[in-house]
Amino acid sequence: MLRRKMPFSPADIQPDALPFLLLPVALVLDAIVGELGPVFRILPHPVALIGGLVAWFDRHLNRERRAPSTRFMRGAVVVLIVVALAATAGWGLARLARSVPYGWAIELVAVVLLLAQRSLFDHVRAVGRGLKKEGLAGGRKAVAHIVGRDPESLDEHGVARAAIESLAENFADGVVAPCFWYLLLGLPGLVAYKAINTLDSMIGHRTPRHAAFGATAARLDDAVNWLPARLAGLIIALGAAFAPGGRPFAALKVMARDGSKHRSVNAGWPEAAMAGAIGVALAGPRRYGDTVVEDAWMGEEFSARATHVDIRRALFVFAVACLLNLAVVVGLAILRLGM
Repeated sequence: MLRRKMPFSPADIQPDALPFLLLPVALVLDAIVGELGPVFRILPHPVALIGGLVAWFDRHLNRERRAPSTRFMRGAVVVLIVVALAATAGWGLARLARSVPYGWAIELVAVVLLLAQRSLFDHVRAVGRGLKKEGLAGGRKAVAHIVGRDPESLDEHGVARAAIESLAENFADGVVAPCFWYLLLGLPGLVAYKAINTLDSMIGHRTPRHAAFGATAARLDDAVNWLPARLAGLIIALGAAFAPGGRPFAALKVMARDGSKHRSVNAGWPEAAMAGAIGVALAGPRRYGDTVVEDAWMGEEFSARATHVDIRRALFVFAVACLLNLAVVVGLAILRLGM
């Protein structure tokens, strides 16, 4: 008597191959449900927990009266502790997920929470809607949630550019890089990456307070985002080919020419690709608190007078880029799992 073959399930594959099965599902779920905001009004988000730990270390170890060398060493130790704790937490959660029936669902939820497709789309769309419906005041209010610069220093075009720049840069470190490190190192790698990214966003600034203390965090973030940022730029350029009015060849040209001009070794690549893709000059000089950063323009041949219409066009390119990223992940899953 022949036995009926059971349907394929996550329990049928090796643990190191599980990310290739879960990640496509997680990307689809994240696109649908986003960051589950109502849930995290009650419970702390994993990234918020990491951020709270970093803030505690910053308050207690980053004393301005200490020498820069001492603050540098303390910052390096903080990075080591936070990343080690994050990787250990990811490893423990992965072990738990593999030791209980249907435990793969635990890991799936964790991955969904650490992706940022839908939340990024929603936040940037809110800036476009704010500009369209409420003018400059509405745009400034919405953009304050996604950028570190002072929104009061931005005019309407500056608000629109800031939203588009954030969209492009965060496609790299909120979508492509998490996928990259999850497929490469599993859940420990994904959680460790989010810890590194959070460290950089909180203390990796070239300000008097954080220039020394956050130097290790900034350099480590540069290292782990080096390849994902360039992949993200290529995906954005390809996505422009499927977007109304998109300019894929201009995206490639501007990325190749201007990507390395940015003050960040990584952010310039997806930003330059987006600048060429929609035909809007991005980056340039900007203000962070009392500090003015004299940055190069990405796509200087285009107008810098961005509007809510350009935000909508950038969101379309972003959505297509997310679909292309999903297609790449599915392709890798097929190759890895032999489906």
